[in-house]
Amino acid sequence: MPRFQYPRYAVLIGSLFLTLGLVQLAGSLMFYGIIDRQTLRDDHARRVAELLVVSDRLHAIAPEQTARSMTTSHLVARIASAPRVTRAPHDEMLRDIAARIIAWEPSLADRSLHLRLVRTSRNSTDLIGSLQLADGTWLNFRSHDISTMWPVAWRANVLTFVLAVAILGAGLALLNRLGAPLRRLADAAGAIGHGREVTIDEGHGPRDLRDLAHAMNVMQERIAQLLQDQARSFEAISHDLRTPLARQKIAATFVEDAEIAGIITGSATEMDDLLTSLQTYLRAQHLTASPERIELAEFLRESLAGFGEQVTIAPCPAAWVVTYPEPLGLAVHALVENAARHGGAAAITIGRTGDGWVITITDLGPGIPQAEFEAILQPFYRLDVARQRNTKGFGLGIPTAHHLMMRFNGALTFESPPGGGLVARLQVPLAEG
Repeated sequence: MPRFQYPRYAVLIGSLFLTLGLVQLAGSLMFYGIIDRQTLRDDHARRVAELLVVSDRLHAIAPEQTARSMTTSHLVARIASAPRVTRAPHDEMLRDIAARIIAWEPSLADRSLHLRLVRTSRNSTDLIGSLQLADGTWLNFRSHDISTMWPVAWRANVLTFVLAVAILGAGLALLNRLGAPLRRLADAAGAIGHGREVTIDEGHGPRDLRDLAHAMNVMQERIAQLLQDQARSFEAISHDLRTPLARQKIAATFVEDAEIAGIITGSATEMDDLLTSLQTYLRAQHLTASPERIELAEFLRESLAGFGEQVTIAPCPAAWVVTYPEPLGLAVHALVENAARHGGAAAITIGRTGDGWVITITDLGPGIPQAEFEAILQPFYRLDVARQRNTKGFGLGIPTAHHLMMRFNGALTFESPPGGGLVARLQVPLAEG
């Protein structure tokens, strides 16, 4: 069952948040840029208007002190008989500043006011201007680097960017919090799809997800009940069928024709083997087991003692693992039985892989084509298309091992080596312990 792709989902939502944040940031930059220009012009107009009015009044009282008194670190004022700027402003920004000066100080409306922007060697912009005073002289002034005097837009832009990042982070955190119950449900659905029983927490998350968790728990209970009923029904059927099969075997001993007696006995034995295989396969669907700490080599020697010399286990260092012994034993037994049936013998090795262990079962039989690896996991599937009964087995051994591994979080893979035969690798299920 494919796992719910939460990382991809989170990336999509995060990208949406980021796009919205960038759009909001771009809009804010444009907005604050307009505000910045308006603020710059208005503030310059106010400062120049104050300068001109104060200079005009101071010049009427003490002409010799006007230039010295009105000069600051940002403004330089000089009294001269001729204007430094001889023409009225023709630039849109300068006309706007001049209009705002008049708006701040209407008394200057009848005065000649000339303004101009000048680029300096420091790559800054100065505002210079000339205002005719009441006695006919001119007040020439210069405002240094007007572009650095207006930090409003810069502060607003930084604040907007920080706010956008904070909103994005909060949105992703909220998404992660809201998605946690959904991730748990997705993981639980994957486990249920592999035949495992999972108790899903119904006390967290939105109401819809809690209802879904409850429905999945109820569904699991019903599925488990169906499997148990199925197993019990088959147990009863199997028990009832074995009685007439035993009678047939006994009756075959009284048949004088040895060939017919052999056919009857063989059919009864085959039917009995089929019932045993099917019983094992159905049991694998609802088998419960507790984890135990075992040593793999010793466990395999004990579990496979009945195969005798058909099985060889390669020596290996002590392989202690906390796993589920009964499901592991059933799965290994089914794979070894398949190897012994088709290859005559099974060679077993135990190896370490990452944090786990792998049991490799190799036989020298006819092997299985790689294209059939998926198909052989289905119950009752046989490689001979005509389903001829020229080989033993019912196509349930490998599906039983596969089902047990899925239920207990193990894995089963196959490989066809170049020299023939089949290699089955069983990833030992690990349990906390």
